[in-house]
Amino acid sequence: MNAGKTHAIVIGGSMAGLLAARVLADHFTQVTIVDRDTFPIRPGPRKGLPQARHVHVLLWRGQLCLEKLFPGLQDALGQAGAPQVDWIGDARLYSFGGWAPHFRSNYLAHPCSRDLLEWIIRQRLSEYPQVQVLEGLEAIDILTNANKSHVAGIRVRNRHQPEQEHAELLADLVVDASGRESRTPGWLEELGYAPPQDTLVNSFLGYATRVYQRPPGFTEWKSLLVRGTSQANKRGGVINPIEGERWMVTLAGVGRDYPPTDEAGFLEFARSLPVLTLYDAIQDAQPLTSISGYRKTENRWRRYERLERRPENLVILGDAVCAFNPIYGQGMSVAALGALALDESLRGRRDGNRLNGLARDVQKKLANAIAGPWLLATGEDYRYPETEGGRRNAVTRLMHRYMDQVMFVANQDAQVFTTFFEVGQLLKPVTAFFRPGIMMKVLKKSIKRK
Repeated sequence: MNAGKTHAIVIGGSMAGLLAARVLADHFTQVTIVDRDTFPIRPGPRKGLPQARHVHVLLWRGQLCLEKLFPGLQDALGQAGAPQVDWIGDARLYSFGGWAPHFRSNYLAHPCSRDLLEWIIRQRLSEYPQVQVLEGLEAIDILTNANKSHVAGIRVRNRHQPEQEHAELLADLVVDASGRESRTPGWLEELGYAPPQDTLVNSFLGYATRVYQRPPGFTEWKSLLVRGTSQANKRGGVINPIEGERWMVTLAGVGRDYPPTDEAGFLEFARSLPVLTLYDAIQDAQPLTSISGYRKTENRWRRYERLERRPENLVILGDAVCAFNPIYGQGMSVAALGALALDESLRGRRDGNRLNGLARDVQKKLANAIAGPWLLATGEDYRYPETEGGRRNAVTRLMHRYMDQVMFVANQDAQVFTTFFEVGQLLKPVTAFFRPGIMMKVLKKSIKRK
């Protein structure tokens, strides 16, 4: 990097911010993460990440990205007690077409709590001396040059000592990774720029989670996912194994059919799922936590890549750009793709050019990475008549009918199921479902069902 490009600030120390800081450490002599929270010394919850109490899945594409940024991360998770799971061989999936096939595969991972994953990443990031973390500070504004064309830093306040005078932190690049509640749209308006177009798709999904001790000797499966099978039953649930021989159990309902957070209601909701497998597993299991609910689950995409005017030196990543319905597990993986987009854009500027144009380049690359996951998430949410926002049309309904047939075939065909898995894991595009071999199998199955 040029001598003048020495300091980058990251707003937010959650997954998107941590991964951005890791990338920036390769390009800047100083990287500062600013976060409102105080981070726990050991793996544990923090106030600014309430969704960490619920199931988090790192999709296979995200796992590959994280291994690229932090080699040996999966091994570190295993050493910390996270179990190893074959996502096809050890998992059971019940959906539209019944039970999916399970067979040995190479899709091995170490599922864990969000607390453990972020803690290990923070530990790995601490090995980079150029990265510092400022805790308990809230970014309240961005600083610019005199004509407001370039961002020059941020203004912060101490959340624990609000009476203190606000401080200014200067930087050559500012990355907003502050999540769904990002203030960047408002900051842009205050500077005289138009805010980004905001697309919202909300199926009004809510979920509730409790952690259980895995019953001793339980070997039927390692992970379980039950999805609603019709408009009449829009409930689902997942059991994800995590460190400490524990199960993290999340129940979910669409269209404001929210699972209760009292014990009797939670169990009754589990009993109402399309199959009793999840209920049977937890009804006599030992609970280790209270039941936590969460309902801020809308899909929201702020289209920064479409801005005609923007200040230079300001990049927006993670949920601050696009927040997905968490039920599809795409958030952390897309955050990783965003970090790699930032890295690619920075590496393309080794000729000594200024940072001008970097933000536009990153946002365009990120939009391309978001397009596929967005289509998957909103396409599924459009199945429900309660869903608000965006546009659904005859093509959407046709896609739903076709995907239902794909699922019926996948539950009887290992090759088709593998494709279904790989698309869901962001390893292949949605167009993989329309390859001739799969379309022919779907057509034959549809004719037989008639």
